[in-house]
Amino acid sequence: MLNLKSLNTEQRSAIEFDGGPSLIIAGAGSGKTRVLTYKVAYLLEKGYEPESILALTFTNKAANEMKERIKELVGSKADGIWMGTFHSIFSRFLRIEAPHLNYTRDFSIYDTEDSLSLVSNVMEGLGISIETFNPSPIRHRISYLKNHMISPEDFKAHHMQSYPEHKIYEIFREYQIRLKENNSMDFDDLLLKPIELFNEHPRILQKYKKRFAYILVDEFQDTNKAQYEILRLLCPKDGKISVVGDDAQSIYSWRGATISNILNFEKDFQKAKVF
Repeated sequence: MLNLKSLNTEQRSAIEFDGGPSLIIAGAGSGKTRVLTYKVAYLLEKGYEPESILALTFTNKAANEMKERIKELVGSKADGIWMGTFHSIFSRFLRIEAPHLNYTRDFSIYDTEDSLSLVSNVMEGLGISIETFNPSPIRHRISYLKNHMISPEDFKAHHMQSYPEHKIYEIFREYQIRLKENNSMDFDDLLLKPIELFNEHPRILQKYKKRFAYILVDEFQDTNKAQYEILRLLCPKDGKISVVGDDAQSIYSWRGATISNILNFEKDFQKAKVF
């Protein structure tokens, strides 16, 4: 039997709540991750199948540590949980469903160095001098746009305001074409392609909505627009989702993390309980 005596009243209330969406706000060092760990263990003890729990973190280290702590609390049942970073979990989805997006299941995943090399090659092919335009900030800008779910055509239509930005548009457009031709995705695509998949194939979305009875997210303040959109697609407005975050701290603003996701949670998930 899971012992919650070491937790305070508010922590226990957050862990035992099973009535729909919940938002757990807590400051640094106040035991946010501990609450999430105990909540997963509580759900397993309550009878949820491990395979029906999706727990999302921001580092592989955090995911592994959480899983080990859960195993200490409830044993081997923790092995079946879908737990990992957004990128690692949704790359698993994409390996399974890749043919629906016209990729093969052995598609390559480009890291930052690969992406930078592709940007440089694209620039060379377009006749754009790397002395005039530095490939590194252009790669960073492309990543920023993708994290904000802005496509090349969206960028051209709504954001392009200068000659340098027209060049960025040309590079961005060709970069996306070349990725697809190479049967490759970059790190940002691991979030964008699931959204594309779910929007274009409602049956696949329903399959995963049925699979996951409970979704939990650690460090919710660090989610970006694409990550939040995935959660909105996977979970009904009155569904079982519990997010834990600190509204005063975000370390990933450079890659699109936005505090508006915390502010919008109560609006997008009806009757969310706040702890």
